[in-house]
Amino acid sequence: MDKVLLVTGGGRGIGAATARLAARRGYAVAVNYHRHADAAQAVVDSIVAEGGKAVAIAANVADEVDVLRLFSETEASLGPLSALVNNAGVLEQQMRLDEMSVARWQRILATNVLGPLLCCREAVKRLSTRHGGQGGAIVNVSSAAARLGSPNEYIDYAASKGAVDTLTVGLAKEVAAEGIRVNGVRPGFIYTEMHADGGEPGRVDRVKSAVPMLRGGQPEEVASAILWLLSEEASFTTGHLLDVAGGR
Repeated sequence: MDKVLLVTGGGRGIGAATARLAARRGYAVAVNYHRHADAAQAVVDSIVAEGGKAVAIAANVADEVDVLRLFSETEASLGPLSALVNNAGVLEQQMRLDEMSVARWQRILATNVLGPLLCCREAVKRLSTRHGGQGGAIVNVSSAAARLGSPNEYIDYAASKGAVDTLTVGLAKEVAAEGIRVNGVRPGFIYTEMHADGGEPGRVDRVKSAVPMLRGGQPEEVASAILWLLSEEASFTTGHLLDVAGGR
């Protein structure tokens, strides 16, 4: 039976690269998306074309009803869950904190904090030996912004990723004896579509000189780190935050 992986925000960027690599490693993959149906379906089509198994499932991770349906549809389509990658995340236009609205903060925190909390809860209910599960692994996609704060750009996004880091460490300890490993990756400047959401599509090229390796990263480089954390090669690793940031 295939190992089953759910990747939230799997239609673009790091999520898409993770879904494709996971399929090559033998996972059946549920590619979750919120708005970009065509992109998610393209990921699924590419996996199927290579002989893998995948489905695209629409859901807003900030909505509890959607998340419950996402997990039930994943298992109905592919079988019992083995692993979760919490990748869905949003950021908004670059600006100072004193220019931001409460509505913006609510949008950021709903997707970037409430989303992983909801998805982790549902994954634990299915994976934990305490609930009759077989164990499994969770990887939360955070950001180097959690360490650096993103001043003058998106402090709210950075704060939301700080919450993801704390969730990762705490949940790892909570479920370590129940067969579940929980880890995080903190990407640095990666070439993804997300920078356009912040108003600067060319941001990585502008800031790459601040990276010790003097370049931006590729989504596939982050995906490789995620797949290692999901794998048996990382069997004694939990509660760890792995920086994939070129030394920054």
